[in-house]
Amino acid sequence: MEVSFSQEIKSLALGQGQTFHGEGILAITKGLLQSGVAYVGGYQGAPVSHLLDVMVQAKDYMDELGVHVEACANEASAAAMLGASIHYPLRGAVTWKSIVGTNVAADALSNLASPGVTGGVLIVVGEDYGEGASVIQERTHAYALKSGMVLLDPRPDLERMVDMVEHGFALSEASNMPAILELRIRACHVRGSFAARDNQAPRISTRQLMEEPAAFNYDRLAHPPVTFRHEKLKSEQRIPAARRYIREHRLNELYTGKHSDLGLIVQGGLYNTLIRTLQQFGLADAFGHSDIPLLVLNVTCPLVPEELTEFCIGKRAVLMLEEGQPEYIEQELATLLRRADIQTPLHGKDMLALAGEYSAELMAGGLEKFLRQYRTELLSATVPAWLAGNRERRATIATELGQPLPARPPGMCIGCPERPVFAALKLAQQQVGDVHVAADIGCHALATFEPFSFGHSILGYGMSLASRAGVSPMMNRRVLSVMGDGGFWHNGLLTGVQSALFNGDDAVLLIFKNGYTSATGTQDIISTPDEAAKAGAADKRESVVHTNQTIENTLKGLGVQWLRTVTTYEVEHVRRTLIDAFTSDFNGLKVIIAEGECQLERQRRVKPWLAGLLKQGKRVERVKYGVDEDVCTGDHACIRLSGCPTLTLKDNPDPLKVDPVATVIDGCVGCGLCGANAHAATLCPSFYRAEVVQNPSWYERLLAGVRRSFVRVLQPA
Repeated sequence: MEVSFSQEIKSLALGQGQTFHGEGILAITKGLLQSGVAYVGGYQGAPVSHLLDVMVQAKDYMDELGVHVEACANEASAAAMLGASIHYPLRGAVTWKSIVGTNVAADALSNLASPGVTGGVLIVVGEDYGEGASVIQERTHAYALKSGMVLLDPRPDLERMVDMVEHGFALSEASNMPAILELRIRACHVRGSFAARDNQAPRISTRQLMEEPAAFNYDRLAHPPVTFRHEKLKSEQRIPAARRYIREHRLNELYTGKHSDLGLIVQGGLYNTLIRTLQQFGLADAFGHSDIPLLVLNVTCPLVPEELTEFCIGKRAVLMLEEGQPEYIEQELATLLRRADIQTPLHGKDMLALAGEYSAELMAGGLEKFLRQYRTELLSATVPAWLAGNRERRATIATELGQPLPARPPGMCIGCPERPVFAALKLAQQQVGDVHVAADIGCHALATFEPFSFGHSILGYGMSLASRAGVSPMMNRRVLSVMGDGGFWHNGLLTGVQSALFNGDDAVLLIFKNGYTSATGTQDIISTPDEAAKAGAADKRESVVHTNQTIENTLKGLGVQWLRTVTTYEVEHVRRTLIDAFTSDFNGLKVIIAEGECQLERQRRVKPWLAGLLKQGKRVERVKYGVDEDVCTGDHACIRLSGCPTLTLKDNPDPLKVDPVATVIDGCVGCGLCGANAHAATLCPSFYRAEVVQNPSWYERLLAGVRRSFVRVLQPA
């Protein structure tokens, strides 16, 4: 990886008497080391990517502690690592992105939770939920319930989060249950400080090896008939043990308030938002002291019946603030109150939104209804006005615009090597007709937005080729599956390529080979060009992804017979190759590998190189593209075919023309797509290519002077 975490790595070594300052996810990473973790694995993905990225780059320090760190091929392989803790007193932690990662890991998690664990297990999951999410809207809670795992949802305070990491391992060992620590996006990026403690080298580690394996014990397998006993152990021993630990160590927090006749129960991760909401009502101060009693659930599974019933008994009403659906906690709480014959009215989703992220404004709407029904005198007059004002402003904006605010979808980076391929696909479809496109997770999924709008389905990372299996036999025209090299190694190789070859499917697969799992932070994969290739490139501006042939060799080894490699920026060549794949007489899997290095990684490599040349006073040539406004016809086909953010519009300088002209603004990286599109689509010849030379040679200076003189002679007086 080109991204450096050198400063973050230093903070991992802080010890007793020192103070940690930083982000939430880095604090969690530090908490793992303070807990004596023996091995760490995972699959990258926002918002928890930094955990694994930092661990991988801190390899030397991890080796000193004896901690094994492994970047896993996918979430299933990460979850399978945790099998080490079934027999041995090894503390293990893995991490991945939200529910989509847990879905992939589900099989291994079920087979881990059934026999239970001896060493503590902590699974750090980025709960990517709400408006800022990039994944399907589901909750991790369901997996904890169905498989019998502890679910931690810590209050977003660094000291509390680190405590919950350490308690998570201990709780896992006390109950023999794997523990999941879910972190919302804001919790991962919340900043703060805590008093650091010394890191604990694990008793068994890569430096302190075990002499002999554990004795064979069939009871520790997730296999019938012992799985039936495991089910009884969950309900009779493990969950009661977890509840005892939670209660004895007060992992859930009780905050008293002067209005003791009411109560609010909240998931730990929502605590900060709730306090902000209460401040709007004048019911909490800047230090987080609430006038209404709060029960903060830092552990949301299993729930502790005694804590909940003691909190609810004798109150006029209780409001449960639980984000997402179904309302697992509210349903269980309602059952507990009914069984205990406690008649305290319970509210939750009847006053709050059924789904979606619980913002301060949304919480305020629910709290307003709650107070209006039970304590009207606590209802601040400013809050209803604030909520009404927000609604009025939205209505006013919609009225003035005549429509809702326009969407602002994300887009590919400037110079992204994937954009020209989708431009070529647009052109290819003019000849072969519209094709069904099975899309995938990754940067290329951004082609589902305008101006491309490609992608009939997205069914999982690396699953595009598999997802077309039911469609292509029903189509008169071949369908196209798109995946990146990250998706190929994550899942696509087995679920897609192997299956298509085994079944003899007539399919077209397009693999973007940009050298990294770019959408998750440009982490290295097996097909990443090595450092020697990047350092030894004759021209560091050229793509180096072709130096690694792992994908090509793997496909050939599996038996792929129709294989073509194209350079992504050569739009016309890509267009012809796509047409060939759609119309070829070959009946079988056809694979197109589109090579083009991730532009972010390319710039991280190129910019320091160019800066070094300039510092040495050497010649540097930069390529820029522009539009001749006198030639531009104003039909804007170039923009509709490209979608590049630096290709936009400006007012026509000709007073006799009303249509705006195209223009290339600052930020252009000189990828050449606009010119390649103009050539492939036979657009107006308005684009020009310019070379900007810094530290030119004497000959270039002389030639430039002659040219300027000649131009002046040709100019009218």
